[in-house]
Amino acid sequence: MLKKHVAKHSENNLTTGQGRLPQREKARRWACGPLGAYPASVMSSPSPLAQALGRIPTGLYVVTTLHQGRPLGFVGSFLMQASFEPPSVSLAIATKREHLSAIRTHGRFAVSVLDGASQNLMGAFFKKTEAGRTPFDELEHRPSPAGLPILAGALAWLECRLCGEHASGDHVVVFGTVEHGELLRSGEPAIHLRKNGLGY
Repeated sequence: MLKKHVAKHSENNLTTGQGRLPQREKARRWACGPLGAYPASVMSSPSPLAQALGRIPTGLYVVTTLHQGRPLGFVGSFLMQASFEPPSVSLAIATKREHLSAIRTHGRFAVSVLDGASQNLMGAFFKKTEAGRTPFDELEHRPSPAGLPILAGALAWLECRLCGEHASGDHVVVFGTVEHGELLRSGEPAIHLRKNGLGY
């Protein structure tokens, strides 16, 4: 049962509601840094190490914050619980993503946890939006207690206060104290696997 669930929600099966994406396009849309960070040969023929790293399962999340009073979000997968008391999570964000700077400035971020019924919501964050618009203009959402956007269709959500960070290669791991959260319905979260652990 688990194997079937994993395969269903693998990044390698990523869709946007407009059909299955070509592998090259999926890689481009998932990349946090400049495309081409790894040689084409590495990405097309992953090493044993890359294949092993790709078997580490993660979830699928829409991470949100506010930037100059407007909602800002991205699809993330490098998130996990980091402590019980106080409850906290760690989230790795590529150093070149604008979202990292926005989270640092605002000091808070929210996480919408996706499942099989809601993973199609990711598509809005992969589209090119018109000037002055955001993916939230087409997605049903509501504010968290601190005013951060939460996807109404998500399985669960968390609201976090930034409490630290640590540089880790081409990513920065930010830590957030979880101050609010809610399970919106029963269900299992989406599970994300990669064929190549050296890229998205």
